[in-house]
Amino acid sequence: MAGMTTEQLLARLDRADALPGAGELREATYELLRCRPGERVLDVGCGGGRAVVELRGRGVRAVGVDRDPGMLAVARSRSAGRAAPVRAPGSMPRADGGPSGSTAAARTSAGEPAAVVRTPVAAGFVEADVLRLPFADGEFRGYRADKVLHELADPAAAVAEARRVLAPGGRAVLCGQDWDTLVLDSDRPALTRAIVHARADLIAGPRAARQYRTLLVDAGFTEVAVEVRTMVDTGGSFLPLLDGLAAAARDVGVAARAPIDAWLREQSARAAAGRFFLAVPIFVASATVPDSPQ
Repeated sequence: MAGMTTEQLLARLDRADALPGAGELREATYELLRCRPGERVLDVGCGGGRAVVELRGRGVRAVGVDRDPGMLAVARSRSAGRAAPVRAPGSMPRADGGPSGSTAAARTSAGEPAAVVRTPVAAGFVEADVLRLPFADGEFRGYRADKVLHELADPAAAVAEARRVLAPGGRAVLCGQDWDTLVLDSDRPALTRAIVHARADLIAGPRAARQYRTLLVDAGFTEVAVEVRTMVDTGGSFLPLLDGLAAAARDVGVAARAPIDAWLREQSARAAAGRFFLAVPIFVASATVPDSPQ
């Protein structure tokens, strides 16, 4: 997420993964992939690699992609040596075990994007841009993107790239929240709406989740289905998220500091008194690559 260090983002992802219902949600995305043991699955925006490890536990040959080399180092460490770094033929490994500049994010000396190296991959963690994946057409049976598309200015390009790397009959699963749709109980409903929208407006694609179905249809997928699973917090686990909302609201001048600080104190008091309520709808979309050209 823009403006956050690798450590801050990893801590946020870990908190989200530890929330009640988060494990069940991940399992639901794995089931929607419909992948059998031995088949290849791509997890883009893999973060600390939790999904890759869990998918491998199902016997799937999972590959994690992230553009942050620091995050990939954590993912490799957490995978306990079960993932060998993957690199294109002829590239030299860096000291951190990641691929050299021959990935999709590489640039020529003139500053132009280098040609994408497409090479078969069995398993590992790869540094790459989700818009220019360094894999062959039809190489994977499954594609999973969790909490990724809202970070992109052009989510349609990412879905088109997912379509390219999937084999006929392959499955894509997209998962994430709509940042304009947070349901928070508050004595200050108007200020709450303003704060939520202010944070959403700082994200590249805050409403990408509500576009999942259209994006998949436009990319030529079939069997497109969307469901909404709501994560509910009544204990205050999401209070750190509210700190981020408040900071964004202060930065854009939604209100003076005093009422925003009072809003935060109200939510902390609600959590202490057992009156906290936050619901986060999570959109889960799945689709299939047709067996024949559309």
